[in-house]
Amino acid sequence: MDQIIVSLMNGVIYGLLLFMVSAGLTLIFGMMGVLNFAHASFYMLGAYFAYTLQGAIGFWLALVVSPVLVGLVGVVVERFFLRRVHHHGHAHELLLTFGLSFIVAESIKLFFGNYPVDYRIPAALDVSAFTVGGSQYPVYRLLMGGVAIAMFVVIYLLLTRTRVGIVVRSAIYKPRMAEALGHNVPLVFMGVFGVGAALAGLAGAVAGAFYTTNPNMALELGVMVFVVVVVGGLGSLGGAMLASLLIGVVTSLAVGVDRSLADLFALFGAGEWATSVGGLMTLKISSLSATIPFALMLLILLVRPSGLMGEKA
Repeated sequence: MDQIIVSLMNGVIYGLLLFMVSAGLTLIFGMMGVLNFAHASFYMLGAYFAYTLQGAIGFWLALVVSPVLVGLVGVVVERFFLRRVHHHGHAHELLLTFGLSFIVAESIKLFFGNYPVDYRIPAALDVSAFTVGGSQYPVYRLLMGGVAIAMFVVIYLLLTRTRVGIVVRSAIYKPRMAEALGHNVPLVFMGVFGVGAALAGLAGAVAGAFYTTNPNMALELGVMVFVVVVVGGLGSLGGAMLASLLIGVVTSLAVGVDRSLADLFALFGAGEWATSVGGLMTLKISSLSATIPFALMLLILLVRPSGLMGEKA
């Protein structure tokens, strides 16, 4: 029972981390229609910026400054690169951001080497919050979850309760009308892209100290972020949160299940037959845990192509 509780908590925290990264991608696509393949690279930049700055300005200030720097990088990318190809359609945007992701990864390797860096949690935070079944649960995991929840609340309130949110949404749905009312729509789009990049940078700065900060971290998380966005519904912030938690919990629980389909057939007296068939019948669920999110995405695309909370076309 204690193991299940810990797995659930780990799954929720992992899901909230996925949301922190996917929130920016959701905003960018939902408001600009841009599929940014390099979004996970902003996540990696946030971790490396925080690692570089923490020695000079301290851990907490680095968590604040590094997302700002990543946001500025996002602004430059939108202003001088994406804006030039946006009118050509999604194919050009994907190719551009795909190439950008490689440039960022190789630049990281050039300056920091092709190995993990020593970005760690401060000693004051490297403590346990409580004990479950003899296992100490790190307080920093709870901090990551708290940051993700705060991010969700702030974005939601900003978009639905402020004048800035009204201007942004009007620039998305009625750009010509927004321009006629005196709003600079290209500037709004540039700001949205910069904020989306900054959100990913914040996720990297926070999570990079707990997980491993290495040149492959963008590749490791990037594909899963797109799975989250597709499952939740393209452009849906609430859908991204729901899909992140679902994928995080299911994946975490699956890792601890040391059973196979043969064990299920054994309940009906067909265990020997299933074992003799082999293959998929004898594969443990724990060994398939990494593929479960992709199976879920396939199921969602077949049953509800718009995603869990996406708007139907």
